[in-house]
Amino acid sequence: MKNPFRSWKKASIILAVAAGGAITIAAGDNYFEVGKNLEIFNELYKDINIYYVDDINPGELITTGIDAMLESLDPYTQYIAESDMEDYRIMTTGQYGGIGAMIRKKDNGVMVSEPYEGYPAMNSGIKAGDLILKVDGRDATGMGTEEVSKMLKGQAGTKVNVLTSRNGGTPVDHVLTREEIKIPDVPYKGFIDTVNQVGYIKLNSFTQTASQEVRNAFKELKEQGAKKMVLDLRGNGGGLLREAINIVNLWVPKGQTVVETKGKIAEWDKTYKTLSEPMDTEMPLVVLVDTGSASASEIVTGSLQDLDRAVIVGHRTYGKGLVQQTRDLFYNSKLKVTVAKYYIPSGRCIQKIDYAHHDSTGHAVIKADSTIRAFKTANGRPVYDGRGIAPDVEVDLPTMPKLIVSLYSKDIFFDFGNHFQWTHDSIPPPGKFKITDEIFQQFLAFVKEKKFDYRTTSLDDLDKLEADAKKERYYDKAKDAIAALRNGLNPDQAELLNKFRPEIEEVLKSELVGRYYYQSGRAKAMLGTDPDVLKALEVINGPAYKQVLAGTWKKN
Repeated sequence: MKNPFRSWKKASIILAVAAGGAITIAAGDNYFEVGKNLEIFNELYKDINIYYVDDINPGELITTGIDAMLESLDPYTQYIAESDMEDYRIMTTGQYGGIGAMIRKKDNGVMVSEPYEGYPAMNSGIKAGDLILKVDGRDATGMGTEEVSKMLKGQAGTKVNVLTSRNGGTPVDHVLTREEIKIPDVPYKGFIDTVNQVGYIKLNSFTQTASQEVRNAFKELKEQGAKKMVLDLRGNGGGLLREAINIVNLWVPKGQTVVETKGKIAEWDKTYKTLSEPMDTEMPLVVLVDTGSASASEIVTGSLQDLDRAVIVGHRTYGKGLVQQTRDLFYNSKLKVTVAKYYIPSGRCIQKIDYAHHDSTGHAVIKADSTIRAFKTANGRPVYDGRGIAPDVEVDLPTMPKLIVSLYSKDIFFDFGNHFQWTHDSIPPPGKFKITDEIFQQFLAFVKEKKFDYRTTSLDDLDKLEADAKKERYYDKAKDAIAALRNGLNPDQAELLNKFRPEIEEVLKSELVGRYYYQSGRAKAMLGTDPDVLKALEVINGPAYKQVLAGTWKKN
């Protein structure tokens, strides 16, 4: 394949940009069009800066233009300005200097949504629900989360003053020493079935420590007697490619091809193989995925599926089969650019959206069904490209009731969590905590006090029906029936909340356990009723596991 960078060099392209000057480019290959458009852009930019009626911010204008240009390619090709390098570092390393707390916008202020366990915010007594009033003397009222976050972050070892208040009480001044915060890739590991000795590892991201954290978790669980393992990649949007390969290497032999990348430039085409001896090639392994599992998560999932090393349970994955590399630019900025597509061991690429083609509205299109091709796993099972990773055993995706969505959107669960935490010093351990009738009644009273207003979809549809009936002059004849229907579709609020009590209890349990036992406690508390986890146990402890890998399993 022809290397465009060599062509560029051969063409002896010379760019010269001077203040108020033009861009010139030597003739050669297809770069006349590039040079012409750069000259046009230079003149346009200069004239806008001189003649536009209002003062402009030149840097902001250029950044807007760059972002719009890259957005027309795909969502993953991005310009990273020097001011955004800290966010980029956090994304790739999971590390940053700060106080260790998640924050969120709340009314006209910013509130702590969850302190990280063992870090300065938690150690100083800051809790979820605390309102941030000032940071180093600067009033945080009216600020957004991004602005407050930048004030809280800083070099490890430096101090920051954070003034907070709890439930409208007396402000408390916290003098915190920032630390190097490492968000764990594995927030929880443990046993989900002690009888059958099934271990569980939750992997949230693929930063540069992901494979080591998974290795350590697997080693520890195996030493504690684990005979089977569930790897949970749900909601994991991916990260570093090499970490995905190292994780696959834990369960497949050395020298096995995990993924190949193929792009426009031949020198960037690579084959990635496992480089180390595996930890265990025989232990039954189930991987949990959902629509939030993407990129590196799909490499791990797809490779283990193609090699028939694991059974995949859950929901179809996102479908990102593109590889990005970063290129250094001037002034300490970077370009993250899509350079290749990746292909897992069966030879398939699971990229779902075709960014090279757009519909009439300008949006990239999903690959047509007619283009989907079948491939084979190591045991000869059929798998397909172009649609993400389809699980071997699919779990019915529960529909989130509109009531729950409305309670979420109006912060009812979060606010109740604050109220509960302020009035209860402790709760039972994660594995034993339950939403008792007393707690549920407290929640009902809290919702009533908040004057929560909720309208069902049925009532919205009835309003439309009534309006149409009036337009068509049938209302007088039907008004008694409509009134009776409205009465039946408009239950008492307590009755409505009780109707969805099981779903509400699950959300409440997650919210409350997180207040007292943080991320790890929340994960442990939710496993016992998680439908995907229960299905994983059913598969790994039953005949389905071997049947799936042999290609003889039939969906009930």
